[in-house]
Amino acid sequence: MSFAEFEQSVRTQKAPPAGLPPALQALWHEAKGDWERAHTAVQQETSRDGEWVHAYLHRKEGDNGNASYWYARAGRKFPETSSETEWSEIARDLLLKTAD
Repeated sequence: MSFAEFEQSVRTQKAPPAGLPPALQALWHEAKGDWERAHTAVQQETSRDGEWVHAYLHRKEGDNGNASYWYARAGRKFPETSSETEWSEIARDLLLKTAD
């Protein structure tokens, strides 16, 4: 799935596309405004990618302390970009990995 297709699914679908890994499901739900469902989805993911999304969600929530913890677990620095830019960066990175 391309990034454009993923973004379009957020705008046009009521559920995430089938087969998305939990981290991408979480980004999808967060983009739809359902932070709780996003958080539940990412808690199933124990990879560094999942930890990155987990960090992003807490950053978006405004809990920078918890976000910092998850960024450290993901091996990433707290971003200096907007949360919208980070969402796109994460989605693009994860979608590339699912294409492999």
